[in-house]
Amino acid sequence: MKLRNLLFCAAVCLFAPLYASAQDAAKADPAHYKVEFENSQVRVLRVHYGPHEKSIMHSHPNAVAVYLTDGSMRFNFPDGKTQDVAGKKGQALFTPATVHMPEDIGDAAFDAVVIELKSPKAAHAKAAAKK
Repeated sequence: MKLRNLLFCAAVCLFAPLYASAQDAAKADPAHYKVEFENSQVRVLRVHYGPHEKSIMHSHPNAVAVYLTDGSMRFNFPDGKTQDVAGKKGQALFTPATVHMPEDIGDAAFDAVVIELKSPKAAHAKAAAKK
């Protein structure tokens, strides 16, 4: 019985980070992500981080990010690597699908709009299901 409990705990510890790393940003971190609009093609998220605030590990599909303010962010990845990114107000960029934990490393709040792109297959399947 003890061995079974030990194996169960080991499995939970091993797989829990993988599960958490794949969580949807708006569901996993509603303090920083708000869904403004969604249809079968896109989902638009409003993003707000206060100075030095961190998120939790979450995922995004392919997306376009538009900076509403200047900002300095650090993206922490599940493999332990990090990437620092500085953006300027009005800048727009494509961001490939990712799993990360963002952190505002600046002394000011950071705001952006993220337009997540839905796959054509998923959009078609959802439209077909409604018929």
